[in-house]
Amino acid sequence: MADVDPKDLQAFAEAADAWFKENVNRDPGFMLPLTFMEVGTDQQFHFLRDWQNKVYEAGYLGAAWPKEYGGGGLAQAFQAEATRAMRRHGGPILLNAIGLNWTGPLLLDLGSPAQRAKYLKGILSAEDIWCQGFSEPENGSDLGNAQTRAVRDGDSYVVTGSKIWTTLGKYARYMILLARTQPPGERKYDGLTFFLAPMKIDGVETRPIRKLTGEHGFTQTFFREARIPADEIVGVEGGGWKVAMRTLEYERGARGGQAGGYVAVGSNAWDVLEMARKMTRGGKPALEDPALRARMVDFMIDIQSNALCSQRSGFSPLNTDRPTGVALSGKLMHSEFSRRINEFAISLNGAHGAYYVGDPNAVDGGWWTRSYLNAFSGTIGGGTSQIQRNIIGEHVLGLPKS
Repeated sequence: MADVDPKDLQAFAEAADAWFKENVNRDPGFMLPLTFMEVGTDQQFHFLRDWQNKVYEAGYLGAAWPKEYGGGGLAQAFQAEATRAMRRHGGPILLNAIGLNWTGPLLLDLGSPAQRAKYLKGILSAEDIWCQGFSEPENGSDLGNAQTRAVRDGDSYVVTGSKIWTTLGKYARYMILLARTQPPGERKYDGLTFFLAPMKIDGVETRPIRKLTGEHGFTQTFFREARIPADEIVGVEGGGWKVAMRTLEYERGARGGQAGGYVAVGSNAWDVLEMARKMTRGGKPALEDPALRARMVDFMIDIQSNALCSQRSGFSPLNTDRPTGVALSGKLMHSEFSRRINEFAISLNGAHGAYYVGDPNAVDGGWWTRSYLNAFSGTIGGGTSQIQRNIIGEHVLGLPKS
């Protein structure tokens, strides 16, 4: 990629800023999800699908992906400017999280030319929604124990088994699927294969899972002798564990190449600060309470720390000893921060924090309570916080297993 002309980049940034300022709709008349894991209604889904397509058609999504696969063919700096403009104007999340952030980069990295040509443009336009088939009901996050079977039969594989916590499974056209094609060898990770599996075929069924919030953002997916073409393997048969681990590097932010934009909006500490000014404790603004004010300061420090952490991951001298250490900590820090600050916001609401969406007594329409309950999905999806701490302890800090 040639050096970026500062004038071209500035012109692109100004155009993106003007476009998002004109086109962002923050209030479509119903509650928008904060993350892709919260999309639970057809109304939300269709609005967000149309929004992603609109951003893509305007040239502000996939700007750094190759032109031959539907991208803009520009330097990454251009996409970064578009994402900043989207965030600055409070644009809704982009829907196709697993496609934009995991499947797409993976295919650009390890996929065949035919797979890239078939899938990448549909990922960007949101024509093809993707989901993930890793976790299973009996094995949770222990991916090495995956029991979903894929048996070769001519030019296809016959798949039988079940996957759970399938985000957007109801709407997805394709799934990145980890299935067992051979019995385990010396290691339980042997014999797994990574598929690009179609969802809208005979033998595939999804059932919604009702969450704490009453929404149905997750599904359980059942495979009953579903046939997947043999050319939909990424890598080689039996080499799925390596591909899955590369996918998790994208999922956890340890590797770049994502399409741009964002698929989750963090809870805004400044909104919590404003709430603390309005709420009262003992007839005075809550913010005048020294202990409460100290906690707000801690949250502000955390925000700055998380922002700096993202920047630090790009500086080689800070990543020499532990190359993925800074990046791997990001998912844990951001998901736990979201849970903690939403919990704090509910405590500010006092007794009104018990009211939920739709109750006239709820603060801000019950937004904070809903946000708090949904925050737990971020501490579970993509590897629980406990697993993230194990990864950091063992693979980053080099600590022994207990």
